[in-house]
Amino acid sequence: MIFWDSSALVPLVVKERQSQYCLEILSSDQEMLVWCLSKVEVVSALCRKLREGALDQENFREAKTRLEELLAHAHEVRAIDKVRTRALRLLEVHPLRAADACQHAAALVATQEGPTRVAFLTFDKRLEEVAQKEGFTVNPTAL
Repeated sequence: MIFWDSSALVPLVVKERQSQYCLEILSSDQEMLVWCLSKVEVVSALCRKLREGALDQENFREAKTRLEELLAHAHEVRAIDKVRTRALRLLEVHPLRAADACQHAAALVATQEGPTRVAFLTFDKRLEEVAQKEGFTVNPTAL
């Protein structure tokens, strides 16, 4: 099982430099673990692409449909209180933004503080560094 940060979900629904890598990872391990609010972050990224002209309306709708299909089969971390508690600790220890602290906290909650239990997929450099420091295998090359 792999924890997918929202930055790793975006390349699965729109063409990006990391899309092929993400598709390969997903095909090798289809058990996705995600934070329950990742959908909000991904749709935010899609809206930004739409506003900037990187996506047209049709591709925007298709990307949202692909996102719905992906998340329908994913395991969601929904323990808001536990995630909040861990996110607050992470903010005091690491240079993270609030959403990134919640993403990372969700992975910790899902693994019951056992980061060796899942890999962590992200393209956010700050979150990647924190995940490594916290003991996760980040962006695996082979599973």
